Amino acid sequence: MTKKRDYGQFCGLASAMTMIGERWTLLVIRELLIGPTRFNELSENLPGIGPNLLSDRLRSLTAAGIVEHTAVPSDGRGRLYRLTPVGEQLRGPVLELARWGLQFLTDADAAGATRAAWGFLAVQAMTDRDNVPAVDEEYEFRVDEEVFTIHVHDGTVEFARGPAAHPVIVINSDSQMFVKIGAKMTSPFDAIVTGAVKIEGDPDAMHRCTRLLQLA
Repeated sequence: MTKKRDYGQFCGLASAMTMIGERWTLLVIRELLIGPTRFNELSENLPGIGPNLLSDRLRSLTAAGIVEHTAVPSDGRGRLYRLTPVGEQLRGPVLELARWGLQFLTDADAAGATRAAWGFLAVQAMTDRDNVPAVDEEYEFRVDEEVFTIHVHDGTVEFARGPAAHPVIVINSDSQMFVKIGAKMTSPFDAIVTGAVKIEGDPDAMHRCTRLLQLA
């Protein structure tokens, strides 16, 4: 593996770019923010990266202490990659960058790859933590084959993969429409009218949820 070229600057941003600024690196981190993942799964979810380049990026991130790997009990040769505590510190910056990038998406981009699990990160990126509902409730999202939940409790917001125990609303959508709504390429109302999004549950809770996700 070749040595990384730094920017020769005594600056935190330059240091960060040395660690994670190479092509594909942040997208590898995006996948690991969703959860621990095996190499083959990373390769499948990052079409176009190529196995050699993916291996190089994982080695670099591991050497930097951002990623670690463990053995897979059922597979003597398999490795499960996950973020270290240092890597997990990237969640906030990466989500903010993703939210910022939504404004630049176009209809032409919709022809590219999409993945239901990215919706799990999308709701985190879209959440306005200054507008958390004053009630305790759960919102369940079903995006293609993925299910994830927003838990609102005591003025705080938590996110989890999997169904809600007691959802006040359940939202069904495909992954492409979910991204289009997040990017404000279409409104939740128009998506509901066309049947692209289906919502079951309390209408008042739906209004609270759309305000929380800055979609009102």
